Amino acid sequence: MDTTRIQMEQTVSQSPGNLVSDMDGEKVMLSIQSGKYYNLGKVGGRIWELIAAPVQVAAVVDSLVDEYEVERSDCEAQVLAFLEHLQGEQLIQIA
Repeated sequence: MDTTRIQMEQTVSQSPGNLVSDMDGEKVMLSIQSGKYYNLGKVGGRIWELIAAPVQVAAVVDSLVDEYEVERSDCEAQVLAFLEHLQGEQLIQIA
C-alpha cells in the first residue's frame, strides 16, 4: 500500500469500485475491493464529491475554503490528512 505524502499540486480522484450513499446528510461508502464500510461524514463526503473527477488537491482546498468558515492552513492540513487516509485504504488515485 502506497502511503507517500500527498502534495497540494497533485491530482486526486476516486478509485473505481466503491458504493456511496447519503445517510442523514453524511456519506457512507462500501469498498467493493475490501468489503469495508466507511462513514465519510459531511465534510469528508463533500471532499468525496469534489474528487469525482480528477482534480488538483489545491482546487479541493479552494472549494472548501469558499464553502466553510475555515482558515486555509487548517483546511490544507485536514484535507491532506483525509486524503492520505483514503490513499492508505486504496480508495483514491493520485497523479
